[in-house]
Amino acid sequence: MAKFKPLNENQLVMLPISLQNQIVPGTLEHTISRVVDEHIDLSVFDARYNNDETGATAIHPKILLKVILLAYARGMISSRQIERACRENILFIALSYGYPPDHSTIAAFISSMQDEVQSLFSNVLLVCEELGLLDGTHFSLDGVKLSANVSKEWSGSLDELKHKRDKLKEKIEHVMAEHAQADKQPEVEVERQQKQEKRLQRQVERLTEFLKDREPKLGSDNKEIQSNAVDNESVKMPTSYGVIQGYNAQALVDSKHQVILAAEAFASQDHENLEPMLDGAKKNLKAIGKGESYFEAKELTADSNYHSLNSLTVCQDEKIDAYIPDIQFRKRDARFAEQERFKDGVHGRQRPETKTTPFTLVDFSFDADKQVYICPQGKELTCHAHNQVNRHRTYDVYHARVQDCAACPLRARCLSKPSTSRRYLSVQVDSQSPNLIDEMKAKIDSEDGKRIYARRLGIVKPVFANICVHKRMHRFTLRSKTKVDVQWRLFALVHNIGKIQAFGTLQ
Repeated sequence: MAKFKPLNENQLVMLPISLQNQIVPGTLEHTISRVVDEHIDLSVFDARYNNDETGATAIHPKILLKVILLAYARGMISSRQIERACRENILFIALSYGYPPDHSTIAAFISSMQDEVQSLFSNVLLVCEELGLLDGTHFSLDGVKLSANVSKEWSGSLDELKHKRDKLKEKIEHVMAEHAQADKQPEVEVERQQKQEKRLQRQVERLTEFLKDREPKLGSDNKEIQSNAVDNESVKMPTSYGVIQGYNAQALVDSKHQVILAAEAFASQDHENLEPMLDGAKKNLKAIGKGESYFEAKELTADSNYHSLNSLTVCQDEKIDAYIPDIQFRKRDARFAEQERFKDGVHGRQRPETKTTPFTLVDFSFDADKQVYICPQGKELTCHAHNQVNRHRTYDVYHARVQDCAACPLRARCLSKPSTSRRYLSVQVDSQSPNLIDEMKAKIDSEDGKRIYARRLGIVKPVFANICVHKRMHRFTLRSKTKVDVQWRLFALVHNIGKIQAFGTLQ
């Protein structure tokens, strides 16, 4: 009969472990430890401690910073996960010198780093500069929309939130009426109703406190947009997988080794973020000794979401060689001429047309003698206004007679809405000189423009894949723009330390 060694699950084993030997040179944890110990100015944290004469000793910010950076690199975002790792994982135990911080200390440290995170980011960027990881000639800007630590059900206009509060009050009254019959119900059901009543009461109190003296939240057009009773700085944002309540996390990336030069979370769409991202990058680069003209004559690529007259003007003022296409650039590219045939998921087949093609300017002819346009039905459109400015272009506007459009058999193809009374035709004035929008179209449509813009995918997209997929940063765990911004910059900082590990050699 076979003989085996005895198994005793309750047996205690004492192992002599050198914490220092656990941090193996060449690993990410070793790089994090070296960078924090030797290259980051931790004196920026001194002001938050006031226990030199009284009070208990505090956990050193060096410990907190090390374990947080390694945790983020390992995809641990929750402060409770980090606390558990500091008690069970030998690498975290080594980095914390045997002083495991609790989750409340970790969470408070992260959420209060608004004043220090800028200095930390610049310190790491300086290391990248010293190791020769910067000075690329091409930069790419992109963003990713991440959910905030809040539900969409707490969003709405002020009137909608007031209505929600009133409905919750009605529900509380209904639950309390059920409590009146408590003697006829099982004890378990009574306990459930009591918990429900307390939960509803907390929700009503939250809404009441939020709505107290609250002014409407206004958008860029000065019209009211939805507020959120939990995190009012977050906004609803459309994504490819639906609408989320969250923030738009941005990163400006150097092409040489994909080092992030600037990172910030915004509650706005991409086209509003190019200017502040460039300002943030220049501020970071100035902190490491780079001049104001660092981006001058260098290439910058961003997708069509950043395309706007203001963005192009900023790039022109900064003397940046920008490549930012408009949303129609693929339709002008011969390489995408047959993309429509794949829309139904079957190669070589087209979807059946369900709508008639609307009339455009090319369907109208111009009568030079009468100075009128002739519609496809033969009716005249006379000039209604000259040199009307619409955003960045100037137009002459022509319109038809109401009676002509009312009885027209082609009305459905000519008017955008059934309620529209007449056709208006906007004709761009040819005498105006090409503006930045037109110049960018020609630039993007050129062969050099297509080649340079194509580099964007290989520069900035892997950065977001590393942070959001590999490091599992798929949602924010903090609330308010300032705290969310800290969390996003810490992830960008971890990404840059990973580049130091991969391409640099710390002395």
